Amino acid sequence: MREADPETQRRIVNRLKRARGQLDSVIRAVESGGGCRDVVTQLAAVSTALDRAGFSVVSSAMEFCITDPERAAETEDGLTVEELEKLFLSLS
Repeated sequence: MREADPETQRRIVNRLKRARGQLDSVIRAVESGGGCRDVVTQLAAVSTALDRAGFSVVSSAMEFCITDPERAAETEDGLTVEELEKLFLSLS
């Protein structure tokens, strides 16, 4: 993530903040006895937002590793394309 361009970082942070807001809504709904449908719908939205943020992080890292593998190995603690593939698959 260290080498992601500012626009990519901004989009990822926005997704994570959106997920945080949605999670806060889920918590409030559960605490106040909200309906099952509403709680599950909000949980699905949180899950989707987190998945998309994760895919963006991995995608950005993969692009960096492919375009500049030596520098990526240095700045991303030796993260390899194979490890990125495993990270990507862990999101599915």
